[in-house]
Amino acid sequence: MKQSFVYIISNYLNTVIYIGVTNNLERRIFEHRNKLIPGFSEKYNIYKLVYFEVFNDIVYAIAREKQLKDLSRKKKNDLISAKNPKWEDLYEKTFGHR
Repeated sequence: MKQSFVYIISNYLNTVIYIGVTNNLERRIFEHRNKLIPGFSEKYNIYKLVYFEVFNDIVYAIAREKQLKDLSRKKKNDLISAKNPKWEDLYEKTFGHR
């Protein structure tokens, strides 16, 4: 079964976040970083992968994405900070890219 991912990306100052779902995290973050996806992330320069979860079923990934989007901003920040206290760019650490 193909893995799916729920991810949170942020801008440089961590003032804006975006939550998404994908079946290829490396490709999707590359697209955000290189502004290949028109829309919110491009407009607000959101490119830094600060959080992600892995699922074995896209149905659960989509349900989790909706759940995360319904959280308050404080709860989203707390979730990110629990796993990534410095809000570092996990793309580089996970995939070895700059």
